[in-house]
Amino acid sequence: MSHWKRRLRMGQVGGGQGAFIGAVHRTAAQLDRQADLVAGCFSRDPDNTKRTGAELYLRPGRCYSSYIEMAECEANLPESERIDFVTICTQNVSHFEIASAFLNAGIHVVCDKPLTMTIHEAEQLVETVERAGLVFGLTHNYTGAPLIRHARSMFKSGSMGAVRKVIIEYLQDFFMYPHEKEGMKQAVWRMDPAQAGKAGTLADCGSHCINLLEYVTGDPVAQLCADRSTFLPDRSLDEDVNILLRFKGGGKGVMSLSQIAAGEENGLTMRIYTSEGSIHWRQEDPNYLSVYRYNQPRQTLTRAQGYLDESAQAVNRFPPGHPEGFLESFANVYRGYIEAVRAYIDGSPLSADQYTFPTVYDGLREIQFIHAAVNSCEQGSSWVSLA
Repeated sequence: MSHWKRRLRMGQVGGGQGAFIGAVHRTAAQLDRQADLVAGCFSRDPDNTKRTGAELYLRPGRCYSSYIEMAECEANLPESERIDFVTICTQNVSHFEIASAFLNAGIHVVCDKPLTMTIHEAEQLVETVERAGLVFGLTHNYTGAPLIRHARSMFKSGSMGAVRKVIIEYLQDFFMYPHEKEGMKQAVWRMDPAQAGKAGTLADCGSHCINLLEYVTGDPVAQLCADRSTFLPDRSLDEDVNILLRFKGGGKGVMSLSQIAAGEENGLTMRIYTSEGSIHWRQEDPNYLSVYRYNQPRQTLTRAQGYLDESAQAVNRFPPGHPEGFLESFANVYRGYIEAVRAYIDGSPLSADQYTFPTVYDGLREIQFIHAAVNSCEQGSSWVSLA
């Protein structure tokens, strides 16, 4: 039977009971009926894994007590039964070891952001992916939004000209309250340096921002100057970060990140001003892209219209006026990832520059950005170069 006529078999590490993003990954990966979840190690607690597996109707024998056991057992199954890829949605501290284990077992990997805890780990993971020759995806889901893909095409075509000023912000109020003191799982690990790393809001929100603005503009950040703050007592990681940006092409920018901004829910907003006009996109209203040209009427582009770029047209599921958003953008990342895995299975693997989804190289880039911003803060908000 041709590999193109079956759904891919998916495994998952993390995402057990009490987790948020794990269910998002499962739903998004299966939205287009291109994959089935068949195995998992959903928690470090074996009982949680068993309960989660039962809720998901998985065979008990495919619910593993550790990711190491899962990688070894799945790799030893017949090719007709083993998972084709695994999704990792655990705390930041474990991404590197889990991804390495599955890559070394010959299994394709999707990893939640940020990629790793350190630059060294990220560089090692790049080497492992290149050596294994497997497909590695990173779930920066906002790159899957149709109008973000159209915006990217506008910059690639040159019609927007050179970047002059960027204002990108990601504002939430989740940490206005010390949820971690009451044991909320999502808050506990995010405010624990041992599990989250050297950065809090900077890693959680800033990783999305650097990925998104460089994805759209194609103009990398060359230097940055960062300032971070922590307001609530008994916290050691940042809750609020402000960063000045200098782009390789000569433009300037401001990145504002906060998880103590009262009244904000998931306020990711990007404004890019260029020599030929500007664009404005809001994650909370993702089906619209504002485009401005000097001394011309303002335009509002909408999702699923015939005037959009082919890359945007390819990831629409419904006609205009039927909103698509967070889940669908996640699913678009998975759609491109699954196409790449299918090509690999079929004997015609794609090169990394043919991928439509963020890669291990994007993951290395975001870790370099996070650490550069931390270094800037530790050096009294000095300007730091970004490789």
